[in-house]
Amino acid sequence: MVTATTAELLERSLAGDRLAFERLFRPLYDDGFRLAVAMLSDAALAEDAVQDALLNAWRKLHTFREGASVRPWFLTIVANQCRSVRRGRWFSVSRVADVEIPMADPATADRLDLEAALRRLPQQARLLLVLRYYLDMSFEEIAGVVGGSPSAVKSSTHRALVRLRRECGQEVEES
Repeated sequence: MVTATTAELLERSLAGDRLAFERLFRPLYDDGFRLAVAMLSDAALAEDAVQDALLNAWRKLHTFREGASVRPWFLTIVANQCRSVRRGRWFSVSRVADVEIPMADPATADRLDLEAALRRLPQQARLLLVLRYYLDMSFEEIAGVVGGSPSAVKSSTHRALVRLRRECGQEVEES
C-alpha cells in the first residue's frame, strides 16, 4: 500500500475528499484534545471544541498556506475555538462545586496541584506552556500558532514557566 504524502492529502481534501481529510487530521486529534483540555479544564467541552475545530478546519482548508505545517495550523484553530468557548456566557457559570478528594498517591496529588496551578495562569501563559511542554512543540511551531517571533515566544514561555513555578509554591531564581 502506498502512503499518501501530506501535500497529496491536502490536495485531495481541498477537492472534497473527506477520507483524505480524516487521514490528514486524525493524527492531530490527540494533540488538539490535550490542548483543549488544558485551556478549558473540562474534557467534555474540550471534545466539543476539537470537533468544532475540525469542522472549522474543513471549512477553512482553502486558507491553508502551501508549504506550511498542518499541525500548528490546526492547533491554532483549536486554540481559537477554545477562546471562543471561554468567551461564551455559560463558560463562567460554575457547574460543579469544588470538592476536596483525599489522595493516597502523592504523585497524583502533585499532578492535580500542577493542573490547578496551570488553570490559575492567564490563558496565553497556559497556552504557551501546553504547546511547549504537553505537546513538545518547538518555539518556531509555537510562534506559528500564537503569532510572533520564536524569540518572543521563547521569552514569554520562560515568563509563564516562572509564574507557574510561583503558583506551585516553588522558589524561583530570576535569570
